[in-house]
Amino acid sequence: MRRTTAAAALLLVPALLLTGCGSSTKAGTADATTVAPVSCPAAPASTAPTATPVVGGTVDSADPMPTVGGVFAKSATIATSGKPTDKLVVNTVTKGTGAVIGTGDTAITDVLVKDWNTGKTVSDSYTSKAPLVGSTGGMIPALKAAVQGRAIGSRMLVVAPPADAASQLAASEAQSGSSSLGVSAKDTLVMVVDITGAVSSKGQASGTAAKSVAASLPVVNACDAKAATITIPKGATAPTALQSAVLVKGNGPKVASGQTIIAQYTGVTWADGKVFDSSWNDGGAASFAIGVGQVIKGWDQALVGQTVGSRVEIVIPPSLGYGSSAQGSIPANSTLVFVVDILGAA
Repeated sequence: MRRTTAAAALLLVPALLLTGCGSSTKAGTADATTVAPVSCPAAPASTAPTATPVVGGTVDSADPMPTVGGVFAKSATIATSGKPTDKLVVNTVTKGTGAVIGTGDTAITDVLVKDWNTGKTVSDSYTSKAPLVGSTGGMIPALKAAVQGRAIGSRMLVVAPPADAASQLAASEAQSGSSSLGVSAKDTLVMVVDITGAVSSKGQASGTAAKSVAASLPVVNACDAKAATITIPKGATAPTALQSAVLVKGNGPKVASGQTIIAQYTGVTWADGKVFDSSWNDGGAASFAIGVGQVIKGWDQALVGQTVGSRVEIVIPPSLGYGSSAQGSIPANSTLVFVVDILGAA
C-alpha cells in the first residue's frame, strides 16, 4: 500500500476535515425502485491542469550546484560540495512535455529532500513508494516553485535557502511536537522533484453516466463547475446503513486502500439539505488518504474500489460519520450526503 509519509506531508501545509470515528459497517448499494438521474450535457471537463506562469524570485543556477542522478519517477541521488548560496535555485534537469501545472492544481510528485548542511536525507518518496500529492496552494515555497508553471514529465532540482523550506519544516515540527526530520531552521535543503501527474482544481468526473439510480436516494445535480445541488426526498426517513450509487462510471484504475485520492466533493446534511462543505467553495479539488482511517469511515468504505473518473453519491449514517459529536456546522448524530468526483489516485 502506498501513502504519503509523515516526512513528505510536512512539505504541504496541513489541511483537513472529514476525520472522525464510528463503528464498522459494510458498504451497501441502494436497490429500491430506480429513476433516471439528472442528465448533464456532454462530459464537462477534462482533468487537465490549466497553464500558469512559473513562480518568480528564483534563479536557474548558482555556484556551487549539486549533482543529480537517478531515473525519472524511479530513483534520485543528490551530491553536494562547497557552501551553498542564499539564492532559491530552481533548475530544470529534464523538461516534460505534458500539461502545465496551474495555480491551485493538485500535483503528483516524487521528491527526494537532502540537507545540504548535514548530508542527511530528510524525505525520500522513491524509497517509501509514497508519492507526494498536494495542491500547489498548500506547498512550502521551494516545492511550489519547482511545480507551479512546470510541465508534467519534468525533473526539477531545487536549492532552497532556509526561508523557503527548512524554517517552515522546523516550525511545522515544533508545532506538531515531532523531531523526526532533524532539520534546523537555518539549514539549506536540496530537492529533486519529478512531476508525474496533476489534476486541475476545477476538474470534474468524466465517464459513462448511469442510466438509473435508486429512487430513495437524494437527487443530485452536479452538471456545473460549482457545488452540487443535492435534494433530499421530501418526508423521507434517513437510512440507517451506508448507501452509495455510481452516478458516473470512470474509466480509470480502481482506487486502492492506502492511496491518496484527488477529489471534488459536496456534502449536505440529510435533515435540512444544507451544504456544510464543498471543495468548490474552498479552492477546488482536494486530496485525501483513503482506506486508512484518515477520513470518516463512510468515505473509506464507499470509495475504495471505485474507479478514477467516477462520480459517487454516498449517504452516510451517523455511526460512519461524526457520530454523537457535533462537527462545525454539522449537528451531532447527523446523516450526511456526499457527491464525490474521483479525479485521480496515487
